[in-house]
Amino acid sequence: MKIKYSILFAALILALSSCAQSKFSALEQQQVSMEDPMLFEKSDAFTIDFTSGSDKDYCFPLPVGKAKMGKDYNVEIETRKGDAVKAMFAGVVRLSRNNPPFGNVIVVRHGNGLETVYGNNAENLVKSGDRVKAGQTIAIVGTNKGRTYCEFAMMVNGSRVNPEIFFSLESHRLRKQVVLFQKTNSWKVDVSVLKTPLPEEETARQWWCYPLPGAKVISPYGGRGGRQHTGTDLKTKANDNIFAAFDGEVVFSAKYAGYGNLIRIKHPNGLETYYSHNSKNMVKVGDYVKAGQVIALTGRTGRATTEHLHFETRVNGKYVNSDKYFDHVNHTIRLGAFKKTKDGYVIR
Repeated sequence: MKIKYSILFAALILALSSCAQSKFSALEQQQVSMEDPMLFEKSDAFTIDFTSGSDKDYCFPLPVGKAKMGKDYNVEIETRKGDAVKAMFAGVVRLSRNNPPFGNVIVVRHGNGLETVYGNNAENLVKSGDRVKAGQTIAIVGTNKGRTYCEFAMMVNGSRVNPEIFFSLESHRLRKQVVLFQKTNSWKVDVSVLKTPLPEEETARQWWCYPLPGAKVISPYGGRGGRQHTGTDLKTKANDNIFAAFDGEVVFSAKYAGYGNLIRIKHPNGLETYYSHNSKNMVKVGDYVKAGQVIALTGRTGRATTEHLHFETRVNGKYVNSDKYFDHVNHTIRLGAFKKTKDGYVIR
């Protein structure tokens, strides 16, 4: 198959009339897996550029849920009863009905060529033809056999594709990359990544970052040995990269009593974060850092028995359990603790 370079690297070569489509045939409104008759009308290949765009252009279906891959590229996202299911991208609802074995299911056709499927809903809140925005509530999550979860899938031209190509199951983040879609001799579609930035570049584009990816909690916030443990101890390995949790200004970077090498960052969102026991601080007072920027390496300086990160969050100088802002098991942000403003996210 010969494909011109201009086709390979266009952000989106198709105008995709499906983006404007608001009416669907009876079959399109009943069948989950369905070819898009206009998707490959002008070419047998197209690309989507995920390296640009803003946070408002993408939303994980259940931001506080725990995702795992199931069979046939189905992703089960477990959460709490009554949680809202969100649209991943802007688009038009193609299907909204009870459709065994998905139960109440919604299929959204997006202008970028993808379709997303949201199943096992307790209640669908949109109907076929409705236009939705990324992050808009489209359903209430359902419960089946004692488990509350959304059954999520992604399709191109009716063909299931691996969702992990597009986002991380662990962090829920959209991967910043250019993706090529090529139609084969059948109705199926081959998917490949054309461009992937460095991990630091990907992380730095987010408004938040988990401070020590891959870490486990070895000592939580709260009482410990008859005294208050003011932070959460996170462990991976010695001299591992420590990342700034949010954008902000470094207001302290030096040795400080039992903290050892300590960094304090003051953030516009109302928080101040502490990173201590570092083997090496890599920023200085006055530096303005971005979320995801490497600021230190893990160590055991100060009062510490093993190499780890002691991570604290404070508000107006008073320590607050960082569990309020981060899910330390899944390494995700707790969006409910923040509110969106025109200037970004601030604590509630």
